[in-house]
Amino acid sequence: MSMCVYVNQSQLFSRFDYQELLHNSSFCLVPRGRRLGSFRFLEALQAACIPVLLSNGWELPFSEVIDWSKATITGDERLLLQVPSITRSVGSDRILALRQQTQFLWDAYFSSVTKIVLTTLEIIHDRIRTHMSRSRLMWNSLPGGLYALPEFSSDLTLFPFYYSTLGKSPSQEFTAVIQAVTPLQSQQQPIFKLIHAVAKSKFCAQILVLWNCEKPPPPRNKWPSVTTPFSVIEGKRKTMSGRFFPHHAIKTDAVLSLDEDSVLSTNEVDFAFIVWQSFPDRIVGYPARSHYWDSGKGRWGYTSKWTNEYSMVLTGAAFYHRYYQHLYTYYLPTSLLSMVDQLANCEDILMNFLISAVTKLPPIKVTQKKQYKETMMQQVSRHLSTVFLMNTSLSLFLSQGSKVSRWADPDHFAQRQSCMNSFTRWFGFMPLLHSQLRLDPVLFKDQVSILRKKYRDIERL
Repeated sequence: MSMCVYVNQSQLFSRFDYQELLHNSSFCLVPRGRRLGSFRFLEALQAACIPVLLSNGWELPFSEVIDWSKATITGDERLLLQVPSITRSVGSDRILALRQQTQFLWDAYFSSVTKIVLTTLEIIHDRIRTHMSRSRLMWNSLPGGLYALPEFSSDLTLFPFYYSTLGKSPSQEFTAVIQAVTPLQSQQQPIFKLIHAVAKSKFCAQILVLWNCEKPPPPRNKWPSVTTPFSVIEGKRKTMSGRFFPHHAIKTDAVLSLDEDSVLSTNEVDFAFIVWQSFPDRIVGYPARSHYWDSGKGRWGYTSKWTNEYSMVLTGAAFYHRYYQHLYTYYLPTSLLSMVDQLANCEDILMNFLISAVTKLPPIKVTQKKQYKETMMQQVSRHLSTVFLMNTSLSLFLSQGSKVSRWADPDHFAQRQSCMNSFTRWFGFMPLLHSQLRLDPVLFKDQVSILRKKYRDIERL
């Protein structure tokens, strides 16, 4: 008789897929195993199933910093018949919040042995250096304690992730950081027009030129005369990754990263900054690129082809929060930074990888600039390499005469393909996300009086 019951139960069990049941369930019972704990607890977290704990006296992992009441329900193993009524009393809004928190905690602290070890070490770090310890808000909200480096600050208001929670408004000013790698030879160079355009922005607090040229920087009287505070910083590292070094001179939360050949109007700068204020944890800017999976080669590909989707906004003309400079410099391994420096390439892709990995969100693209459409240089490059190349301005091509820009070098594009796959291996997954969102000024292309438009110069470009 008992054998018959066993066979029937086995047949009943085989009708269901265990993993499918986990992922389709809102609640998962987690009774004690051989000890107080059970492996079913982590299974439930991974599946976004709310653990219903039935193990009196069990101290949950990392409970010193993790508020498990936001992700689990605790029952009494002596009163099992009360469990159905407890779960039925949980409203749909709380069920959603609990399930979202299980996913956050799993991804942030338990999804790999590396993260478990790092979390343990960081908790010990907070115990020892209490004056720099992270708050429970950092540990229990996105992006998590591992991304909220206490060496940057213990002040929550200085991080881009907690503005809405703390009711803080984003920065009202920005610092422009212009990467300069070409010697100054003429006042007709694009960097002069760029400095004038940025300096006219009512939101610009200061302009910093990051001088990464082999020749020493010219004296101040050789630079444009502007009323906005202006200074030149010799690259702390004469490397590509050094453009994101967190210089002490940068005091504003918002950073406008610019290449020396970027072509922007003051209106475009102002509009992009206003958009960034609504998305202070993301990259917001103009030139967009995308990634794709090349099934034939079994690897990730990089493209500048114009489509409806994008997954990267390049830092040649983009806003981001200054915390990401600190994270880029001190969180990423030296192996990746050294690779970027050796190639003199890919630092913009790596910054996009980092921010998307932290936020789990795509960047934000603002109004398309006509100058970023295919230029003469790119038409030449297309014939040279038959690949999609990164857009740049015509002035850079002309200023170099017969010298072909590095963007026209097929090896440059191949390096960017290789970089994407190296970055993916280090992160352990592809963090980039596609988006079709593009933000335009209101009345940008509407047929109304130009005088009614706030950013009227954008339409004239």
